[in-house]
Amino acid sequence: MRFHTRKWVKPEDLNANGTLFGGLLLSWIDEEAILYSIIQLENKKIVTKYMSEINFMSTAGAGDIVEIGIEVVKFGLSSLTLRCEARNKMNQETIVTVDQIILVNLDEHGKPRPHGKTRVEYVKDRLAKENQP
Repeated sequence: MRFHTRKWVKPEDLNANGTLFGGLLLSWIDEEAILYSIIQLENKKIVTKYMSEINFMSTAGAGDIVEIGIEVVKFGLSSLTLRCEARNKMNQETIVTVDQIILVNLDEHGKPRPHGKTRVEYVKDRLAKENQP
């Protein structure tokens, strides 16, 4: 799993127990999944369709750094299924895992659109291919 994003936990990110608010962490995860999908599917019109069971395992506090990792589970016809893990960078403990996040590629009318992708592509490889004579 590749960890793409880091978030700094600030005092305003905490719940009544003084730990990272889980809803905020899920928002960060959803945003990261959308950004990852936009890059993979080369389309800005992506929506989250489904999130599987969310398993909270530990937490983070003010001043900690949370890393969010994403990996592709499967490419569908118009969807992309991801797996996610958020961990505390300071102690490497897993905070939460989400086994499936399904995102859907949309057309200009908001309807599912086939994306034609079958494997993970890295931007640097895509750019190198475009710059070949």
